[in-house]
Amino acid sequence: MDDYPLLNLFWTMLWFFIWIMWLFLLFKVITDIFRDDSLGGWGKAGWLIFCIVLPYLGVLVYVIARGKSMGQRDAKRAKEGEAAFQEYIRKAAGPQGGSATDELARLADLKEKGAITGEEFEKAKAKVLS
Repeated sequence: MDDYPLLNLFWTMLWFFIWIMWLFLLFKVITDIFRDDSLGGWGKAGWLIFCIVLPYLGVLVYVIARGKSMGQRDAKRAKEGEAAFQEYIRKAAGPQGGSATDELARLADLKEKGAITGEEFEKAKAKVLS
């Protein structure tokens, strides 16, 4: 360990982490190339070849040329995913307040326990049935 100074270890780790960050960026760019609907097949092939043949330059040029739209596509995809999730929750939860039968059963139970009067029960029942 004496022949490898501490500063060299820090430099090695720094370059290693920069390389890992670049790998993540490369995968992000390649994923964006395949998911982009505005690019045609030849456009996708061209960007992909550029990023594979000249990886550092290809990723840098892609981020400069299409970085803004890449962020917009990510935001749009996130909004669509959130909307689909909310729609699923609405469908799974069913109609607000449950069905009329469930509501009438709950009202009858409340009347039986004495929590509401007969008059309140009739008003609530008329509201549920209307």
